[in-house]
Amino acid sequence: MAPRLSAQLVGTGSAVPERVLGNEELSRLVETSDEWITTRTGIKTRHIAADHERNSDFAALACERALADAGCPAETVDYVFVGTVTGDLIFPSTACLVQAKIGAHNAAAWDLSAACSGFLFGLEQAAALLETGRGRRALVVGSELLSRLTNWQDRATCVLFGDGAGAVLLEARPVDGRGILASVSRSDGRLAELLNAPQGGSAEPPTPAIIAARTNKIQMKGNEVFKHAVRNMAAAAQQTLAAAGLSAADLALFIPHQANMRIIDAIGERLAIPAERVYVNIAEYGNTSAASIPIALDEARRSGRIGPGDYVLMATFGGGLTWGATLMKL
Repeated sequence: MAPRLSAQLVGTGSAVPERVLGNEELSRLVETSDEWITTRTGIKTRHIAADHERNSDFAALACERALADAGCPAETVDYVFVGTVTGDLIFPSTACLVQAKIGAHNAAAWDLSAACSGFLFGLEQAAALLETGRGRRALVVGSELLSRLTNWQDRATCVLFGDGAGAVLLEARPVDGRGILASVSRSDGRLAELLNAPQGGSAEPPTPAIIAARTNKIQMKGNEVFKHAVRNMAAAAQQTLAAAGLSAADLALFIPHQANMRIIDAIGERLAIPAERVYVNIAEYGNTSAASIPIALDEARRSGRIGPGDYVLMATFGGGLTWGATLMKL
């Protein structure tokens, strides 16, 4: 009988653009200020891609760093999953472009469109495949160039978003208590209008009028999003812990989606997780959507904040609406 398998984290990597856009510079583009942005969001800077840079460039670099971290050649990877809503092209998928760039020629590759939840949804999908013996290694990526989807005249949203990519390499190994222990993924399409880009897709293709009105860019009903984000992320986190038979006290680190400092604080309070065990890097990167959790996970590992044997809980929320949580033991 074949041994039971678990999907274990063996490598992480991340990449962000060199250009940093600070609040002071942003305040010269729209009517805002460093104090206004920092007080409401916790964000001080964000990284913005240059015109010649592509989403797949950062995703590929993050993958290469994750592979190097694990000491695994790209040709041994069975899957490449990219969570993104800002792909290089309408088709083919950004995952296929990344697969080619890193030389993962034996891998199946496809994108997941779940907005900020794309990375965790991809993680759950990869784990299900590896745990059932349908492959040995999977790269799961969250990568976004939200600067290309941002209305830079809307101060309510343009202060929030940044660009970047994070990746993890999962490997199927015999069950030993480590790996992805539990996950919860949820969606509610009835609330799609709370956070979306309402025009510019196949339903209403971009026209000069749509482009001029910027209705092909991100629009958000902030107060409603806040309420749903806090409630649903906290619930998903609690359900995930319960499924694994653990409590918040068992966690070495909680990594929430870096959407807004107020949301992060509110979720931490609901879960009764001390601030020192909540990972926060939103001040430097802003909201990088699907990339925020894998960037944070990579930083936490490389800085020694977390290590072998630690329980790490991740929770996310995004347009769709989508939300979920994943618990792993390193």
